[in-house]
Amino acid sequence: MDAFLSDINSIIWGAPMILLILGIGIVLTIGCRGIQIRRLPLALKYMVKNEEGGAGDVTSFQALCTALSATIGTGNIVGVATAIVAGGPGALFWLELAGLLGMATKYAEGLLAVKYRTFDDNGNALGGPFYYIENGLGKNWRWLAKMFAFFGAIAGLIGIGTLTQVNGITSAAETFFDPNKLNTITLFGNQYTWATIISGAVVTVLVAIVLIGGVQRIARVSEIIVPLMIVIYVGLCLFMIILNIGRIPSVIVEIVQSAFGLRAVSGGALGAMMIAMQKGIARGIFSNESGLGSAPIAAAAAQSNEPVRQGLVSMTGTFIDTIIVCNMTGMAIILTGAWQQTGLEGSAVTIYAFTEALPISQTVASLLLMLCLAFFAFTTILGWNYYSERCLSYLTNGNTKFSSAFRILYIAAVFIGPYLTVTAVWTIADIFNGLMAFPNIIALALLSPVVFKETKSYFARLAKADAAGVELSSMPLTGASVDED
Repeated sequence: MDAFLSDINSIIWGAPMILLILGIGIVLTIGCRGIQIRRLPLALKYMVKNEEGGAGDVTSFQALCTALSATIGTGNIVGVATAIVAGGPGALFWLELAGLLGMATKYAEGLLAVKYRTFDDNGNALGGPFYYIENGLGKNWRWLAKMFAFFGAIAGLIGIGTLTQVNGITSAAETFFDPNKLNTITLFGNQYTWATIISGAVVTVLVAIVLIGGVQRIARVSEIIVPLMIVIYVGLCLFMIILNIGRIPSVIVEIVQSAFGLRAVSGGALGAMMIAMQKGIARGIFSNESGLGSAPIAAAAAQSNEPVRQGLVSMTGTFIDTIIVCNMTGMAIILTGAWQQTGLEGSAVTIYAFTEALPISQTVASLLLMLCLAFFAFTTILGWNYYSERCLSYLTNGNTKFSSAFRILYIAAVFIGPYLTVTAVWTIADIFNGLMAFPNIIALALLSPVVFKETKSYFARLAKADAAGVELSSMPLTGASVDED
């Protein structure tokens, strides 16, 4: 079964999928005239300055934090290490390139999520790929929207949202508190440490408390935890880099040479370049989720009347996740040579980098990394619950009975996660993530003219407002909507 699932995963996440996601990123980058570079300062400004009077459930910043809570996870620590070990330092170059193109994709997803969202009878915002597929492409495309929603719900329930994340938390707790498995108990015919049982139970209770409060509570928790964990983790990585500042130039040269196979032996340059490219791009896509269609579900709940404005805010999510957090991890690993240590893989590579670069013991380094992994994985559980519930709501036409039952199943999945072997589960999660991406990429390609037109209209109005010295909200919306033309 593992081999069968692995073969399916290899097909779904093969070269065609990677090329499709990169291709839509290139098309959107060109069509929006490099918006991820030219408009990044404005996007960062909008990120912390909420839009006044916008319709929606949560602030733009809370919507961003909800998306980041699902996006920034163990992949930023373990995934980057795995990519560099397999593909060399050059993998970091291609990972960052995937992130740069992914910013344009995430911008388009956020824009379309707000433009084509709807509101239910209670005034709650409903949006995401299923709604911009149905409302943007027409009712005849509803089958594609339902396909996305089905795959998204399954991915959240039995894959990336629950089992893998809680297992990562309990494994980290076990590694720190009882690495030799001295304190165990027999459950379900297997031996488990008390560290695993206690940490799993605590995570389940905390998840249940947050999820019962709905999207507002998820947003409030994410608004506090996500910025805090990013600041702590990036701060530690920056401290490592500062302590090794003299090696930065040589590390940059090493990354570039490795990215293009220039360090390979004669005749092996192309092969080395392809491995670095494959590992880096694939991990970049997995990390920032640009093109998968998950983040626009959170973006649709933002209190905003301007699709372009929310698109810019959504774009900063990929910038933070990949350009900042993943880059910090990669630089620390390359600086310390952790990727070259025989026998190390996954989080052990990053722990080695922390130990080597920081004036702390391995115990303290393991504790810090365990806490970062725990926070990253916990917030991913919360974010993916929101995503998968929105998918289920679309499939069931908003039937709250299904949503309540699903939430119970979700919490149950978190509870049993520590007691399952997750090799197949990770593969299943990857498969359903890939299946989510197909309908979303089709929609982005077909709706790209809408993205281009909305972008041009918004910045034309913004320029007029700036010239007149007034707020954009006071300017007429004539020509702002594609539907008016």
